[in-house]
Amino acid sequence: PRARRALVPAIYLAPYLVKLGYPLWIRPQAISTLDWLGRQGRDVNVIQLVYVLAAMVAAVAAARAARDPVSRRQVRWVLVALHIAFGFAITFGLLPELIVGTPLLSWNVIALVGLTVPVALGAAILRYRLFDIDLILGRTLVYGLLTFMVVTTYILVVGGLGALLRVESSLPLSLAATGVVAVLFQPLRERLQRAINRVLYGERDDPYAVLSRLGRRLETTVAPEALLPTLAETIATALKLPYAGILLEGESEPIGYGLPTADPLSLPLVHQHAVLGRLLVAPRAPDEPFTAGERRLLEDIARQAGAAAQAVRLTGDLQRSRERLVTAREEERRRLRRDLHDGLGPALASLVLQAEAAGDLVAANPDEARRLLAEIADQAETAVADVRRLVYNLRPPALDDLGLLGALDQLRRRFQTNGLAITLEAPAALPDLPAAVEVAVYRLVQEGVTNVVRHARARHCTISLAAPGDLHLLIQDDGQGLSADAVAGVGLRSMQERVAELGGAWSIEAAPGGGTRIEARLPLAIADHGLRIAEQPTSPPTHQPAPQP
Repeated sequence: PRARRALVPAIYLAPYLVKLGYPLWIRPQAISTLDWLGRQGRDVNVIQLVYVLAAMVAAVAAARAARDPVSRRQVRWVLVALHIAFGFAITFGLLPELIVGTPLLSWNVIALVGLTVPVALGAAILRYRLFDIDLILGRTLVYGLLTFMVVTTYILVVGGLGALLRVESSLPLSLAATGVVAVLFQPLRERLQRAINRVLYGERDDPYAVLSRLGRRLETTVAPEALLPTLAETIATALKLPYAGILLEGESEPIGYGLPTADPLSLPLVHQHAVLGRLLVAPRAPDEPFTAGERRLLEDIARQAGAAAQAVRLTGDLQRSRERLVTAREEERRRLRRDLHDGLGPALASLVLQAEAAGDLVAANPDEARRLLAEIADQAETAVADVRRLVYNLRPPALDDLGLLGALDQLRRRFQTNGLAITLEAPAALPDLPAAVEVAVYRLVQEGVTNVVRHARARHCTISLAAPGDLHLLIQDDGQGLSADAVAGVGLRSMQERVAELGGAWSIEAAPGGGTRIEARLPLAIADHGLRIAEQPTSPPTHQPAPQP
């Protein structure tokens, strides 16, 4: 009774008070001492009847108070068993004994019916986990084995010393055996507890061992695509979990080990403050949640798994980048082949035919020959322009003719129009740059200044170059800046992709004083198959100092 908590100790004290008070109350009525002792058995039957009825009422109340289905099934097993056993005892034992003085059936038979209570408790524990059976099982195994070892040690010490000293059991031998047992008791208990916990829960009591095992498995995993399956398998096997899985951001299906459950525990995989996915782990049983220590261990594992997820993501990005590069290279080759085959090839073939025709007409019709030669000259100029266009698309000629600084100064003068002043700030000389970095800088400046001319409505634009370690490029204007709903177009996406292909960093933001600020950092060494190599241009450019603004 929750409303009257004082009744709880009274309920437990009442049988003892009755047992003490009832003999004193019936003592004057007894004829002899034997008669007095014989009358005391009746109070036991009364107390049993009252408390059996109270237990049955309490079981019914507990069944009605249970809200979730699992709790109701747990209590229902005990309720049915109590009513079968106690109802049988009341009907055939307690009431007949109180009324006629003897039970209708032997109490031995009635006791056999009472076995339904432990059977029902066993079913509720094993099937519906009425109690923390793992805890009970673990402690039973620990203290059962410990008792066996203690007794065995005591017998071996007493028997061994007795046989060695040729004396029978005596107080010194018992004291010696007790001392050995006392010394070995705590180490044995700790070792047994760790061994049983390892069997039931895996390595949850040794977080360092779990993380060390996880690190070793990841180190020995060579294939990037096997990292996440290995990670899930290691977590599930190390902690004896039925399921562990990893769900990356943007993926619909997790990579897991074991059989997934309906409601797993989900922990974020974070790397450098970015959520890369989720770690999904299922508890050992549906109604056995993870302990606080297990959650801390799983959170530590999730932090370690974040680095592995980042490695998998970077590997995937690298593979996709390589595929894009190969595709772009093949598309460029196809475009060059088409331009050469469909444009320049027929033009040169036509020049050959016209030259032969002009040669045939030199003597017979000089005027017609001169006209054909003039057409040949015009077509040759067109072919030369086509060749220049193809070459320019491969690499701007200004880079080879003027060097990077000279080519950028040429761009500055070309885009500088009425009302827009463009300033180039750069050191007098730059270090030798890889050809890919030179082309990327030239194209970035070309696209950035084009956007300023078309969209910024700026009066001044600054192009800054610096090479303290990597090459830093800054394009800043004082125009109208970026609108709140601005969407990156083809040009801005192209700039970002050029920087990403070289392993650099790119950003665009509003300038502090108004306008737009584009910043790029390009490494001066290009990574190739894990080796850092500096790509030298085919012909060293002639760098010219930038003119003073």
